[in-house]
Amino acid sequence: MLRRRFGLVLLLALIPALSLVVAQTVGPFNEREAKKQANIQDIGLGEKIWVLDFRFKDPRLITVDIPGKGKKVVWYLWYQVINNTGEPRVFIPDFELVTLDKHTVHKDQIIPKAVEAIKKVEDPTGYLDIKDSVTIASQPIPVTKPNSAPRAVTGVAVWDDIFGQQPDTTRFSIFVTGLSNGWSMVDKGPLRRKTLQLNFKRLSDRFHLDAEVKFVSPAEWLYRASNLTPDLKDIKLPEEPKAEKEKAEK
Repeated sequence: MLRRRFGLVLLLALIPALSLVVAQTVGPFNEREAKKQANIQDIGLGEKIWVLDFRFKDPRLITVDIPGKGKKVVWYLWYQVINNTGEPRVFIPDFELVTLDKHTVHKDQIIPKAVEAIKKVEDPTGYLDIKDSVTIASQPIPVTKPNSAPRAVTGVAVWDDIFGQQPDTTRFSIFVTGLSNGWSMVDKGPLRRKTLQLNFKRLSDRFHLDAEVKFVSPAEWLYRASNLTPDLKDIKLPEEPKAEKEKAEK
């Protein structure tokens, strides 16, 4: 009987320690990594192509009092960019949210009040120094040296127009460009940029602002048509095959 009591006391004493071990082994809540993938369009770019590493959390909703607009439901995507390319890289992000069930397109917005509110939730101590899509482009992403801790730069993409237009959307994708210098052109068509596609589903409707948003694996890399015009002297597009080039010249 005494042994049983002693064992019970010992187990109760170990519970806090066991909880600590579990907490230390589990990764950051809701944090995911988009693995880099090669595309066939990368081949013509040779060693000049680079891709930044990207971490993110599932999108969340927050209510913010925006000057001139009043209280708005804001969607946001928390993310981190890590540079393992060996050289400093400027990250000029472009986030586009596309509703798959409503067929609407929403560009990332610059809303300082929303970013302030998000910081209080995601980074109350200010340690991460969360940036928006403009401030994150003001300085190059520093290089992470081999065998060292990642030098992550944290940002947030923000949308305040989704609930106003499509409150019942439950399936959407977020396209992220700026993470790579990959460009491609096929048959003299539009220029395409190497783009990260993240797919999500929302598990409720307009009446539940706290509804969970879930990532639909896997993250995908594709070359997507872009309205931007790159500085062609800074990039190298895949060259036309020699035989085809000679045929065209004749």
